[in-house]
Amino acid sequence: MRKLLPSFLVILFCFFTFYSSFAYATSFIWSEEPTLETTTAPTSTLELESGSAILIEQNSGKILYEHNCHEQLRPASVTKLMSILLIMEALDSNIISLTDKVPCSEKAASMGGSQIWLDVREELTVDEMLKAICVASANDCTVAMAEYLAGSEEAFVEKMNNRAKELGMNDTCFKNCHGLDTDGHVTSSYDISLMSRELLRNHPSIMNYTTIWIDTLRDGKSQLTNTNKLIRNYKGATGLKTGSTALALYNLSASATRDNLSLIAVIMKAPSTKVRFEEAQKLLDYGFSNYSYEQFAKAGDVLKSIPVAKGTTQQIDVIFKEDCGTLLTKGFSSNIQQVVSLPDTISAPVSVGQKVGEVFYQLNGETLCSVDIVANAEVKKISVSNMLDRIFFDWFRVLR
Repeated sequence: MRKLLPSFLVILFCFFTFYSSFAYATSFIWSEEPTLETTTAPTSTLELESGSAILIEQNSGKILYEHNCHEQLRPASVTKLMSILLIMEALDSNIISLTDKVPCSEKAASMGGSQIWLDVREELTVDEMLKAICVASANDCTVAMAEYLAGSEEAFVEKMNNRAKELGMNDTCFKNCHGLDTDGHVTSSYDISLMSRELLRNHPSIMNYTTIWIDTLRDGKSQLTNTNKLIRNYKGATGLKTGSTALALYNLSASATRDNLSLIAVIMKAPSTKVRFEEAQKLLDYGFSNYSYEQFAKAGDVLKSIPVAKGTTQQIDVIFKEDCGTLLTKGFSSNIQQVVSLPDTISAPVSVGQKVGEVFYQLNGETLCSVDIVANAEVKKISVSNMLDRIFFDWFRVLR
């Protein structure tokens, strides 16, 4: 071992010199110019008969078309979207579970309108209640769920209005959880698009219910048929909710996805059920015909590998922290430039998920979207202790 000591010290010095030689570099720009189809926004009008309407892109919330979108109108059963949102938030927060048994009060059983005729002696699971609300627009189940979550419908409606304020639904005042006509119970197509977007983006499992066409409850004794006919007839339909009363006329929040483009079309105060479905389809067709959604990056994909200075690992992969994409109009070719701001070298220590750079996607100098670049692994800073461990490991591996 005494004979080996000088050689060992030489090796140790070489390793230390090697790891210390890395210098932290300034960032650089890396550009790629893929060709994408885009166009200026269409200016034609759709000549709708409905009193109010809006079309938005789900990911960005960008308005693609609107007609009297802030007019306060009666929502009818489209109200239930907020009730459903609060149920889904309770589920995803583990406050309740799909298997919980929900009782039926006298009030819930007496609601009338759209219902599945709940009996005060029966209990349904949250899963069954959601199915009845989303597919059959059951007023009795909506009230039963409101009472189960908040103790009373009144307390639940207060939660609905508070959540509406948080979402920026400034045209909205809820008076009940189901949508039967009540003076002062109003919202707008714009506000409906906000809560529809919140529901679909943050609670996508709701589509397990909103895409059901026909199903049953009570061991097949009660049949449910979706009130949203677009589920059966429109390609890519994902929901969402119908509503109608004598005063509200015919309302609909309709959602659909094709080729990564997700749209939400809201119709209020249509003169007939036929018109509400036709005009919702007209809005969706307009969106799919004129726009596309381009995804530039996917969360977890590796951008590249970069060296690590003074680390126990010489290089590390860096990845996209989240998805990155944008809405584009169709019609003409344009260059989207990828601009990468990333150092030549990063210095240890490095933690998993640590931000090391950023990527921008630009069109004509305007940033369309950006995404952080993060480390996908931990790298410890080199020290005498772990350097010795590595040298001995490499040495014994060679000797074997």
